Amino acid sequence: MMNQRICAFAVSMLVPAAIVAACAKRTVTVDVSAPPRAASPAPPRSGGAAATESPVTPLAEVTTRPGTASPGAPAPGTASPGTSEPRTPLGSARPAPAEFAARAELEDIHFDFDRHDIRPGDARILDVSAAWLQENPGTLVLIEGHCDERGTDAYNLALGDRRAKAAMDYLVSRGIQAERMNTLSYGKEKPVCQEHTEACWAKNRHAHFLVKAR
Repeated sequence: MMNQRICAFAVSMLVPAAIVAACAKRTVTVDVSAPPRAASPAPPRSGGAAATESPVTPLAEVTTRPGTASPGAPAPGTASPGTSEPRTPLGSARPAPAEFAARAELEDIHFDFDRHDIRPGDARILDVSAAWLQENPGTLVLIEGHCDERGTDAYNLALGDRRAKAAMDYLVSRGIQAERMNTLSYGKEKPVCQEHTEACWAKNRHAHFLVKAR
């Protein structure tokens, strides 16, 4: 009887010990790795939402702005190198010269070399022209400025313009309305004399007067 109790007690002690040993063998694995680092947000661009950057165009591929001439291209209205197209006479907006005609009452005046001031003798001619224009208020006047062949084309166009305007200013000072007159420069492109002499050059340095009805 005693032996049975001892065996029962031993069994009762061995079963819990086996259970505890089995539990101790189980190992719990815990993932302790650090969480992935969150990506830091990009700094915001000024002006709101980020804009996509366009690639830089190489300098060789840059084109001119619309409405502008490309480098090396002749400007509109000018002749290409080597051509002989006539230049447009210098002057402001004006009627076509073909609409005007010369009058014997309006004599030409002449100028010294490289000058555009009115000489005393030519002032008297302009006084006569002013008197005729006052007697004929229904006429419009076109004053052409001309030069001799010496000097560049550009210089003579500017000089012819100054000569025509000097004649116009004198007529205005004698009471002729500026609205009745217009000026035009041909420079050296329409000589009245073709010889290469001082006497011929003096003839070509002049202002010529044309008129038409209003």
